[in-house]
Amino acid sequence: MPSRRIAELRQEAVDMFYHGFDNYMDIAFPEDELRPVSCKPLTRSNNPRNIDLNDALGNYSLTLIDSLSTLAILASAPPDNERTGLNALHDFQDGIASLILQYGDGREGSSGQGLKARGFDLDSKVQVFETVIRGVGGLLSAHLFAIGELPIRNYKPRRASSWPWKADVPGEEAPILWSNGFKYDGQLLRLALDLAQRMLPAFYTNTGMPYPRVNLRHGIPFYHRSPLHKGSKTRDGGAGSNEVTETCSAGAGSLVLEFTVLSRLTGDPRFEQLAKRAFWAVWSHRSQLGLLGAGIDAEDGKWIGPYAGIGAGTDSFFEYAFKTHILTSGLAPPNSTVPAGKKPDTWLDPNTLYMPLTSEENSSDSFLEAWKEAHSAIKRHLYSSTHHPHYVVAHLATGSPQTYWIDSLGAYYPGLLAIAGELDEAIETHLLYTALWTRYSALPERWSVRDGTVEGGLGWWPGRPEFIESNYHIFRATQDPWYLHVGEMVLKDIQRRCWAECGWSGLQDVRTGEMSDRMESFFLGETAKYLYLLFDPDHPLNSLDAPYVFTTEGHPLIIPRKSSPKKGTPKAPKSSSLESYHSLENADTCPVPPTMLPLTGSPTAARPDIFHAASLVGLHRVPNYNAMDEMALDTSKSVENQWSQPANHSIYPWTLPSRLVPPNAICARLPIRDTFWIEFPSSSQLASQGFNIALGSQPVVRVNNEGVLIQNLAGLTVAMIEEENSAQFVYDEGPVSKSWRILNIGTTPLGRDEKVFISRETIGPIVDPSFTRVRDPLSVDLVIQVENPHVNKTDGIPSSGLPTSGKIEESLHAETASESLHLEALADLPSDYRTMFSSLLQQVTSALRDPVATLLPQPNQEPKYQLLSIRAHCAVGTGAAPIPAAPEAPDSTAVTNDPLSWTSIYFASHNCDGKLPDRVVRAYNVIVMRRGGCSFSEKLANVPAFHPTAAGLQMVVMVSDDDDHELVRPLLESVQKTPAGMRRAHEVPMVMVGGGEATWGALRKARSLGIRRRYWVESAKGLRVRNLIVV
Repeated sequence: MPSRRIAELRQEAVDMFYHGFDNYMDIAFPEDELRPVSCKPLTRSNNPRNIDLNDALGNYSLTLIDSLSTLAILASAPPDNERTGLNALHDFQDGIASLILQYGDGREGSSGQGLKARGFDLDSKVQVFETVIRGVGGLLSAHLFAIGELPIRNYKPRRASSWPWKADVPGEEAPILWSNGFKYDGQLLRLALDLAQRMLPAFYTNTGMPYPRVNLRHGIPFYHRSPLHKGSKTRDGGAGSNEVTETCSAGAGSLVLEFTVLSRLTGDPRFEQLAKRAFWAVWSHRSQLGLLGAGIDAEDGKWIGPYAGIGAGTDSFFEYAFKTHILTSGLAPPNSTVPAGKKPDTWLDPNTLYMPLTSEENSSDSFLEAWKEAHSAIKRHLYSSTHHPHYVVAHLATGSPQTYWIDSLGAYYPGLLAIAGELDEAIETHLLYTALWTRYSALPERWSVRDGTVEGGLGWWPGRPEFIESNYHIFRATQDPWYLHVGEMVLKDIQRRCWAECGWSGLQDVRTGEMSDRMESFFLGETAKYLYLLFDPDHPLNSLDAPYVFTTEGHPLIIPRKSSPKKGTPKAPKSSSLESYHSLENADTCPVPPTMLPLTGSPTAARPDIFHAASLVGLHRVPNYNAMDEMALDTSKSVENQWSQPANHSIYPWTLPSRLVPPNAICARLPIRDTFWIEFPSSSQLASQGFNIALGSQPVVRVNNEGVLIQNLAGLTVAMIEEENSAQFVYDEGPVSKSWRILNIGTTPLGRDEKVFISRETIGPIVDPSFTRVRDPLSVDLVIQVENPHVNKTDGIPSSGLPTSGKIEESLHAETASESLHLEALADLPSDYRTMFSSLLQQVTSALRDPVATLLPQPNQEPKYQLLSIRAHCAVGTGAAPIPAAPEAPDSTAVTNDPLSWTSIYFASHNCDGKLPDRVVRAYNVIVMRRGGCSFSEKLANVPAFHPTAAGLQMVVMVSDDDDHELVRPLLESVQKTPAGMRRAHEVPMVMVGGGEATWGALRKARSLGIRRRYWVESAKGLRVRNLIVV
């Protein structure tokens, strides 16, 4: 894009801002917002239930506070005939003076009383999150610009030579003199401190997460269960006791940037510690998949709803995880002690309710690790590459898709990815939002990927900045002119659709163009700001080599190094409380931008998947009204219905001028993977095909959060999808290029890592031309028969002393097991099946419990035994022997009294110290050894030579301390030898299991052992159904 055109667009962005700002100051100030259509101020509603309005509007001149940092940024405009930079600097300084006149200078004396209030002593019930990001963040950012810590071109703060006042804030210096006669001495910082202190009562919770709302004057009298009210009448109930305590992950966890800067600037540690504690409190409630829900109760920490996404409710949490790492990197550890000196009667410190934060929780590296884990979980469970990359809303615990819509708040995420170095993912996902904007000339609040329409009537666009924010960050990372054209499209659409006589209005419906008559404060604070910065490539902020960040409200923040001296910050130590796992590689360095292909003007426009996003949104089915500049658009009508659809028309690429569009452009094939449905017939038809039918059983049962168990195939429908890079499960033997994955069972979607279990009795031999049951040659299930404490009860006491028919003996050099190891230790087994079937076992065993005692004599009942399955790896290599041909053990759901194949077990510890007694191989079916101390071959060489008999040795079980998913297959590199060094005539079969002490203890409690072969299902093409487990 020519520099002259960029300058024109930059001026249009300046004009856009001033059309809104000047009208606000003339019509609405000192109220919070402006009604641009009716030309009136917008104030708080008298209806306390109107939280959509009252949560943000605190009656403290919100739009001015939100606009100050934008004015400071415009003050660095390059020289022009309109003197944009100088005028913006004067407006910035005049705006601060006007604000101080209304709310005072933050001091205790008469100067602290403003025309409207002393500080923010206002009877306004507001949302903590909105007040911190808009109010506190806006004041702090403007303060940093005013003192020169954030750059303004040609502005050098000039301090007075003498200063008679005493410093209220550590490090306070002489006032800065401005040309309008105002003396700036930190008034905004003191006001930010005043406003933040009014948030403190909300942090008096038992979870560390703040309550969602607070009254700026009265605190939290409506939250009666707060520890703040302990011992008071308020805690016992009364009016307002039903106040909603639901907050969200973003609302509770996205306060760290503002509060950390405030603490570092003022020396007051309360805010930084509270915000970090709230962040870690939310993070600690993530699911086992690493996903965060949207709604969470601040009082009990329970999730409200099972939905996990990247948009509304969770958005800025991920943003603040990574940006906190940037902001605090290289700084000295925070001060965690209360400042000395006299404290006012109103002094509150909710930190006293909790243990101090650890050095790990204060470390910037820990926030980086949280981001990496969060991003890995999002990429694994929420990212969908079907048609074009986008994100779905999934179940917290299972990862199964719950809804197929995207919201406009989620448009921030590509920008965050660009900042974090995940550039390719940022570019591809941003394309979808670009196509969506192109279709509606705005972003609807929620859009259905499945239906291709606005979701649930949520078609408004209140002037949100997230899309243009991401566009700005990706442009900074790539310098691709594509994003300048996208910015031009956004600018023109706003001018065309949102202009009102007194400002810029949001759209009530992007399809019809109906205006909402509200100019939200973030339109001037973020949307106009990012548009301007996009078209000012030489702005000082765009080249600032310092760890500054934009908050989620678009306010630049930095921690001055003189207020927090740089020290060698230690790496965050690993601990069980914060240790993370990563399922994919995260970027640790900034990637090289995409290479400009020859004869192209844009790497993005030259992407082979450029049309995929347009196809998903349906742009090829709507007119290209962005190319019809000469035609007037009637905003009273739906933008989709103003022109007839031209034949064979497609918008490609949809934001570039026609001169840059290749005449015969083609794109890659749409990434729509093969999917098909299998519908099983009725019971009688299945039986004739070799399937076994469990009459009367429930067809599908969810097994905890591991997956589902199919008990009955009759009438069931199953959807499968072919994947190029299959998800790797704990039972996978290695990477595969292609596979099938069960996507849905009936109408129930499955998560990417959810498994489908089906017993071999149910599936039968599979007489089907498309699929075959294949026996796993490398793994078996070791089945352990142990006493079931839920079934065997005598006067309510588990009958652990009942005799067994099995024979167990320890070797003389075997260590004694801990006396504290009871059957309950089986809960620690790493078995994938034991966990999976725990809920089913409870159902089975509950039906087998003894009835309530009666006066009639009861017959003696034989003890029942539970079966536990542990995955066992068969040995491989030259010395490997085949598994003995023993009968199949029952599945893990059984509770039986019949012994399994092998009833005598010998425990040989590590078996590295010499030959075992000869009687062991004659009298015992199984020898159990511990891994380690010597090689597998050396252990087996200490087993005496033997001739196979039914009563003698059948197999060796090796117990490793590794978890099941870390267990490797045992390798026997050489042929098996006897203790005499001769080659064995009869080799010893060997398997290895994981679990360490828990497995060893389970085997010691065993009555008998057996094996159960494992199977998988393959298609006729030889592709495995990777998440189907035959048990």
